[in-house]
Amino acid sequence: MQTVTIHDKSFSLYLTEAEILAGIRQVAEQLNADYAAQRPIFIAILNGSFMFAADLLKEVSIPCEISFVKVASYENTSSTGQVKELLGLKESIKDRHVVILEDIVDTGNTVVTLFQTLGAQQPASIEVATLLQKPECLQHDIAVKYVGRSIPNDFVVGYGLDYNGLGRNLKDIYKVI
Repeated sequence: MQTVTIHDKSFSLYLTEAEILAGIRQVAEQLNADYAAQRPIFIAILNGSFMFAADLLKEVSIPCEISFVKVASYENTSSTGQVKELLGLKESIKDRHVVILEDIVDTGNTVVTLFQTLGAQQPASIEVATLLQKPECLQHDIAVKYVGRSIPNDFVVGYGLDYNGLGRNLKDIYKVI
């Protein structure tokens, strides 16, 4: 079993880079079909979604734009439940089709806050594309239209996901042992 140690925790291999990229290609195919006649703006949520956003956009074949917003709701290994917007959006999204790019949707707190914040700017539509989703953790009635993979409630690191700042650079995804 392939393992890594980050800070005080050990993690075992959960998803390989090939499995991750297969999920991303599936999401990109859906986006290409759904937005074929549009020019969406993708809003990547930093820091975690940077690898997902980069690899996803390599597979998106439609005209599009990308912007970045930085929010935080994690402390150690669990969501704090409080979302703090750290860096705002510069582009106008009025009458635009917006696709929020998330690394992982678990409680849904970040997504709900972004729906409210971005919705106030009157976009034509807002959808979410996420690499990972933890359906059993959702605390809000939200529909995530584009999901690379649904996973159980395990703490995961790698491929942009971190544990107190470390592990984002791993090409695979690992779950806590």
